[in-house]
Amino acid sequence: MSLFEDTYRTIDAKYEGIFRDKGSKFIAYAFPFKSEDQLKDLILEVKAIHPKARHHCWAYRLTPDRAVFRVNDDGEPSGTAGRPILNVLLSMDVTNIIVIVVRYFGGTLLGVPGLINAYKSATQDALTQAEVIERTVNDHYGITFDYLHMNDVMRIIKEEGVEVEKQEFDNQCYLEFEIRKMQVNRIVDRFSKIEGCQLTYLYTI
Repeated sequence: MSLFEDTYRTIDAKYEGIFRDKGSKFIAYAFPFKSEDQLKDLILEVKAIHPKARHHCWAYRLTPDRAVFRVNDDGEPSGTAGRPILNVLLSMDVTNIIVIVVRYFGGTLLGVPGLINAYKSATQDALTQAEVIERTVNDHYGITFDYLHMNDVMRIIKEEGVEVEKQEFDNQCYLEFEIRKMQVNRIVDRFSKIEGCQLTYLYTI
């Protein structure tokens, strides 16, 4: 991602795709994916739908950085499942997505080229049907402040159109929110001018 690029392409819903070859069936599920914390639940969800499938292979990308990914062949020959799924995500330039492909074996071995093509094709079918949307790269922050400064903090939140994700109001108040990457310096500077405000960077997504 370049210094000035603060958008990425992703999907906002679950999509399915399918590919068949020599009796084997490959069913792909593409999900929006924001954190590895979702990984276990999504794999369990697909396994619950297809408990008798022989393989549940997957790949995901996170962030616009092309180096942030994981792949899993789940018992298929190394490099024949997870990597082809990932390569589709890379070639279509989409991220914050996980694709899980389940395989039902049809009795005929497909060989390495056949497997690579099957996992790639099932993934392509799912993502071709998907509505690809553009999102901004956002930094997530937490801010702690005295209740007396509530109006000052909320004025900035409102004027800058900041999306609040979590809030706790007491004598000491706490908010979590996200700021578009290109707007971070200006908004952080505004918060820093409020006395006693403590701003903490959490993560980027």
